[in-house]
Amino acid sequence: MDAPPDSAHRPVRRAVVLGASMAGMLAAAVLAEHADEVLVLDRDELPAGPAPRPGLPQAHHVHLLWSGGVRVIEAIAPGLTRAWLDAGARQLDMPADLVLLTPHGWVRRGSACQYQLACSRDLLDATARAVLLTGPRIRVRTGVHAEDLLATGTGTGAGTRTAVRGVRVRDLATGAAEEVSATLVVDATGRGSRAPEWLERIGLPRVREESVDPGLVYASRLYRAPDGAAGFPAVGIQADPGRPVPGRMATLLPVEGGRWLVTLAGTRGAEPTREAVEFEAFARTARHPLVADLIADAEPLSEVRLSRSCSNRRRWFEGLRPWPAGFVVLGDAAAAFNPVYGQGMTVAAQSAAVLRTALRAHGLAAPRLARTVQRGVGRVVEVPWSITTGQDIRFPGATGRPAPFAARLTHGYVDRLSRTAMSSEEALRALFDVMSLAEPPTRLFRPRTVRAVLAGPAGPPPDGPPLTAAERSVGRPAVPEPAE
Repeated sequence: MDAPPDSAHRPVRRAVVLGASMAGMLAAAVLAEHADEVLVLDRDELPAGPAPRPGLPQAHHVHLLWSGGVRVIEAIAPGLTRAWLDAGARQLDMPADLVLLTPHGWVRRGSACQYQLACSRDLLDATARAVLLTGPRIRVRTGVHAEDLLATGTGTGAGTRTAVRGVRVRDLATGAAEEVSATLVVDATGRGSRAPEWLERIGLPRVREESVDPGLVYASRLYRAPDGAAGFPAVGIQADPGRPVPGRMATLLPVEGGRWLVTLAGTRGAEPTREAVEFEAFARTARHPLVADLIADAEPLSEVRLSRSCSNRRRWFEGLRPWPAGFVVLGDAAAAFNPVYGQGMTVAAQSAAVLRTALRAHGLAAPRLARTVQRGVGRVVEVPWSITTGQDIRFPGATGRPAPFAARLTHGYVDRLSRTAMSSEEALRALFDVMSLAEPPTRLFRPRTVRAVLAGPAGPPPDGPPLTAAERSVGRPAVPEPAE
C-alpha cells in the first residue's frame, strides 16, 4: 500500500470513479488500497437501502451473479458474500436448483458444480454499497454529472503522450461546473458512457465499436410466491436460436421477501409489451408454458417493467493507439452484454481484479498502468463476448457482424457439447464451468470432456420439467412426472 500523503512533498493521490455501478464500486474498493482518496461520483442520490434509482433501470429485471464473479468479488471484499446471504440472497446450486429448458432439452438436476446468487438487483447493490463504499479513503458524491476529461499533451503525433489529469463535472442542482484533479479516472458509467466522445475531444482517434443486436425486449414483473414455494428452484425457458422463428424466453427467479421475479424476453418480431393483461399470455408462447402455469394464480406485486437496452455492444478501447495515461474504462462502458446470459456483473468483477493486479504491480501513478489495465479488460471481455454474440447473431432479424469461420467451428463443437450435456455429467459440468466464467474456454477441450462430446448423447433428456413432487404441487403447473 502507498505511504500516507505528505503535503510538504507531494500532492494527494486521488482516484476518481465515475458511476456507483457494480463495476464502479468494486473499482473504488480496489483503488482504496493505493490512493489517498477515492472519489465516487454519480448522478443519482443513492438510496440507503434496497430501492430503485433512475441510473439503474435494468434493476427491475432478473440479474444473475455467477459463481465465477462471486469468488472474485469475495477476494476483493471478504465477507460481502455472507452479507448478501444474510440480507436475503439465496445461493442456487447449478444445476440442482435450476429447472432449465435449453435448445437441446431439459437439463437433468444433478450434483452442484457452480452456483448463482439469487436476489433482486436493488438488494445486491444496496448490500454492496454498505460494504464497498464505506472505507475511510472512499468518499461518495451524488448529484453530479461528468462532462469531460481534463488532459495534457493532447494530440496524436508519434511524439505526443496524452495523460488524463482529472475530470470536469457539473452539479445537477446548482448547474455549477468544476474541475476535479485525479491521478487516475475510472469510467464505470455503463451503457451510457461518453468515453469515446471524451477521448476524441482530447485529440485521440475514434474508438472502434461493434454491436450485435437480436432485437431483444425485456418485460418483468414481481409476484408473491405461493404457499409451499420456499426453496423453489429457478426456472428458465430458453429460446432456440437455430429455429427460423423469433425467440421467446421466460425466467422465474425466487428473490428475497417471499417473491418471484419473472422476466420475459422476445427477439425482433416477438417483443413483449408492458400491458399486464398480456404478461401471462406471452409467457405461454415460450417453448414450454411452465412459467405461465406457475404465475397463473400468483398475486402480482408490481406493474410490468419494460427494457429495450439489451443489445451486445463492445468498444475496443484496448486497441486505441495511443492510449492515454490516467484513464481506464470498466464494466458496461467497455462491453455490455445481452442480460439473458448473466455475464455483466461477473465481467465487471474480473475487470476490477485486473485493475487490482496492475495496481499492485505498477502503482497508481505509473504511466503504463492505464494501458496495462485496458488491455487486460479486453482479454476478460473476449470470452463472454464470443459466447453471447455467437448465439444472438443466429436469431432471425439480428443485426451485427456474423461470427468468423473459426468461431463458427467452435460454436459447432459447443453445440454438440450442449446436446451431450443433457445426458453426460462431464459435459454438463464443463458447460456450467465456462458459462459461469469460473473456468476459461480451454475447460471445454480437456480430454475427458472431448471424449464425452465425441461419444455424443448417451440417451434422451427428460421429456418434461424435472420438478420434484413437492414442486409440482406449487401454484397451478399441472406438470406430469417426466418419463425416465
